[in-house]
Amino acid sequence: MLKKTEIDSQLYRDAMARFAGAVHVVTTDGPAGRRGTTVIAACSVSDKPPMILVCLNRENLANELFATNGVFALNTLSMRHLDLANAFSGLTAATQEERFAHGEWLKLATGAPVLTDAMASLDCEVVDHKDMATHRVIFGKVTSIRIGDSLAPLMYFNRAYHGL
Repeated sequence: MLKKTEIDSQLYRDAMARFAGAVHVVTTDGPAGRRGTTVIAACSVSDKPPMILVCLNRENLANELFATNGVFALNTLSMRHLDLANAFSGLTAATQEERFAHGEWLKLATGAPVLTDAMASLDCEVVDHKDMATHRVIFGKVTSIRIGDSLAPLMYFNRAYHGL
């Protein structure tokens, strides 16, 4: 019989730091209020219908706004958005108003804030969500797409931002 061992959470985080990921700002707006946060945990689910998912930390109670509003926009960042990524990450202690002051925003179909100079923005309606451990996986049906310039993407690897 194989012996199962508990994985140390710091060891797990160290391993996850070796995963490179594109940097996005996910935003929402609606009756519960406006919010935005920096994420790398986002990916395509399907192209028929177009659907994506994002993972948000449930321990930050403000992230409940995404499920309550029922809409979100995923904005893919380039290297020129480094300051914006930092502001939305929460590391600067910027308020939501200060975070949104770092960019120019518009609204498409759902009313979620879309970054005007993002490399790509996917405007979504929440169709489902699932709580898993510390995070909530939110599934969104894409209702609008805005494609910007193809620039050097902002990546996150080994606990730091990098260009590609």
